[in-house]
Amino acid sequence: MSDTRFAPSPTGYLHRGHAFSALFAAEAARTSGGRFVLRIEDIDQGRCRPEFADAIFEDLAWLGLTWEKPVRRQSAHMADYRAALAKLEALGVLYKCVCTRADIKREIAAAGAAPHLSEPLYPGTCRKRAANEVADRVANGASYALRLDVAAAAAIAGPLAWRDRAAGPQTARPELLGDAVLARKDVPTSYHLAVTVDDHLQGIDLVTRGQDLFVATHLQCLLQKLLGLPTPAYHHHKLLTDPDGQRLAKRAGSPSLRDLRAAGTAATALRGDLGFG
Repeated sequence: MSDTRFAPSPTGYLHRGHAFSALFAAEAARTSGGRFVLRIEDIDQGRCRPEFADAIFEDLAWLGLTWEKPVRRQSAHMADYRAALAKLEALGVLYKCVCTRADIKREIAAAGAAPHLSEPLYPGTCRKRAANEVADRVANGASYALRLDVAAAAAIAGPLAWRDRAAGPQTARPELLGDAVLARKDVPTSYHLAVTVDDHLQGIDLVTRGQDLFVATHLQCLLQKLLGLPTPAYHHHKLLTDPDGQRLAKRAGSPSLRDLRAAGTAATALRGDLGFG
């Protein structure tokens, strides 16, 4: 039995790629007799909109999906993330970072580092700064992020692994993401921390999501170990692409499910096209 989830962010309308991901998770739950859970990942209050959240429910219902109630909205559970953050602080694996994006970009350029992921890795500037310098800047009102000292955290956690249903057994290498941001001065969580906590609290034992998030699992396995949480199984499925081979994305203006409905596409036809007839 597998309990799965679909966890979109309400920053735009869902497209065919989202439909595939939702149907994939729902089918994995259905065929195993498990639960299908919906979560709204709305911690980014600058980009999230209520109308997009409403559209998610409408689009999934149009696809013929049902999900367990109530729906978890991340913005309503900041206390859970603060509690997890406090545990990490007690382990001594967090540090305050007062670098701006421009600061980080300049230091990476100066070091001549070639990024090997979608974004350059943070070079550890504030981990190397004198503690009193960072404290003085924070005391004077500087914005800051809380970063994970990944080397210190990995030393505590020891060897890490997860089982991926598509790629097989995996050894986790959290250093691939560097000293990731886990919270900011005004927001007590980030994507990595929130999904780690949420998947545990919602009883998710099979995380299904796109291959673009494969690398995130390395870091989330580390957080699970530090927080004393079980590591679920994972299945990183294929990504849908447009005729030019580019993956579907909100920012790329991929046609939304609302667009398809308006053009007369039937939900049954879309499900069949996606392999869930």
